[in-house]
Parts: sequence; C-alpha cells; structure tokens
Amino acid sequence: MALRAAVLQHVRVPVQTLNPALTLTGGKWTSPSLRWMSSHGDDHLTKSEVTDRVLSVVKSFPKVDPSTVTPDVNFQKDLGLDSLDNVEIVIALEEEFKLEIPDLEAVRIDSANLAIEYIYNHPMAS
Repeated sequence: MALRAAVLQHVRVPVQTLNPALTLTGGKWTSPSLRWMSSHGDDHLTKSEVTDRVLSVVKSFPKVDPSTVTPDVNFQKDLGLDSLDNVEIVIALEEEFKLEIPDLEAVRIDSANLAIEYIYNHPMAS
C-alpha cells in the first residue's frame, strides 16, 4: 500500500474528459458517426432468409417428410414429432443460426412459425 502511494505521488497521468469524436452541435454533444447499442452492424438476417433456413433445418430432420413442411407447420400436431424430437429441432436451429435459445423459450417453440419469429427477432442470429 505504501509503495502504491509513493508511485502515485510521482506519476502524472493525463486525463481527457471529453471524447474527441464528440462535437458540440446546437448546445448538445453529438456523435453522428457512432451507433449506440449495436451488436453487429447491418448484417441482420431478413425474414425470408430466416424462413428458408428454418424450413431447411426442419426438412432435413430424419423423421420429417420434407413435402409436408411449410412455414405454418406445427412440429407435433402436423409432423407427428414428440417432445424429444422438438428439442432436437431447436438444438439444430441453435447450431444453424449460431445462437443459444434459453430453455424457457425453447419449450415454447413448437412450430416453424414460432421458430422463424424467435430467430428473426434475436439480435445475435447469424
């Protein structure tokens, strides 16, 4: 502790209080070149891309007849899958879109339409 105090007495660190990228415009500090709270720029997936990829994952599931898969298909009612198959499809979707779906959300995804909406609205889907 004494060493720290001794060093701090002799060290001068320049402090800059304002971000040089900020400019004073109309009495307010603005930064037109910065985008706040953006996780990954403008590369968010379109709904069409999400739909195509979700349907592709569902069609590639071994127990599914690809000709019966539509955006409105329910995994259990229309495709005859059980809850374990539903979990496997959600895991396949997580891998396809490189995201993690929390368990509480995953159990609610029981149709292609819900999967499409969830993934399309997820900020980290890629």
